[in-house]
Amino acid sequence: MAPLRVESLSAISVTSIPPEYVRPEEERATLVDALEAARKSTHGPDIPTVDLAGFLSGDEDQRRRSIEAVKKAAMEWGVMHVVNHGVCLELIKRLQAAGEKFFSLPVEEKERYANDQSSGNIQGYGSKLVNTESGKLEWQDYFFHLIFPEDKANYAIWPKEPTDYIGETQEFARQLRVVASKMMAMLSLGLGLEEGRLEEEVGGLSDLLLQLKINYYPRCPQPEMAVGVQPHTDVSALTFIIHNMVPGLQVLHQGKWITAKCVPDSLIMHIGDSIEILSNGAYKSILHRGLVNKERVRISWAVFCEPPHEKIVLRPLTELVGESSPAKFTPRTFTQHIQQKLFRKSEGELSVTG
Repeated sequence: MAPLRVESLSAISVTSIPPEYVRPEEERATLVDALEAARKSTHGPDIPTVDLAGFLSGDEDQRRRSIEAVKKAAMEWGVMHVVNHGVCLELIKRLQAAGEKFFSLPVEEKERYANDQSSGNIQGYGSKLVNTESGKLEWQDYFFHLIFPEDKANYAIWPKEPTDYIGETQEFARQLRVVASKMMAMLSLGLGLEEGRLEEEVGGLSDLLLQLKINYYPRCPQPEMAVGVQPHTDVSALTFIIHNMVPGLQVLHQGKWITAKCVPDSLIMHIGDSIEILSNGAYKSILHRGLVNKERVRISWAVFCEPPHEKIVLRPLTELVGESSPAKFTPRTFTQHIQQKLFRKSEGELSVTG
């Protein structure tokens, strides 16, 4: 029997959400309808916007200013809106249209692509299982799959409907992979490192994995009681997000939840745990969450750029460690980092070689 999807709960017009979606009382104190949060966010700090045009211009001064802007945003926020990023804007629209068409299919059609998390098969259509920390569910359904490198992708599980889903997603992955290289080059230069240093440390072109998660957040009758995504940092090296211009993302900055504005034609980019470790904490992996709302469906496309799970060891780079800046993180593989983070394993339980 297929699990009850959040989309189905929303469709039957429930007036109150099931108790398994109700967040703990202390968390509910800061929850609000995402659209209301966006309307109230006209004052106060904003997530910075960085322009990649300068980095690509060939002008040395513009290039330096662009690198400094990315460095500042990564150090102070750990998240930024990226404009003039190089991904074709028309391609993004086609990618979004394909994803929206998939989620507009009847639930029973989408169930043909259902994953089986209990057996470790996490790729495909799904909903969040109970989180062991909070014991609560998130108000979202999703489709998750690896999209790059292409020789590692399992196209058998990709949606066949709509028919353009595979082609548009493949091309988006190729173009976004170029952006990932640009951003890691700028982050490396910002630390005084060789341009390719960070990318090399997370797997390079052959081993860095791009995992796409299309998040579908249905309308929620009690948005002040639920979340689309609970507060977390990303385990990835970098995460890129596009969305359907419905607000919902919040980041914790200087102790306050800041609602991300909808910046047209931008990519949102998060620094992930892996880059925070390599940079010895210079770049911040920011805590963030997703709010829901009563009026509009929100869809986001999040691409997690992940190091290979076992092949490399994440540790602060030697160039960034010294007497005045001791290593803030112990060495660990990506898998071990996930185990430590998700399953609360102590560092003493992690054995690393290399």
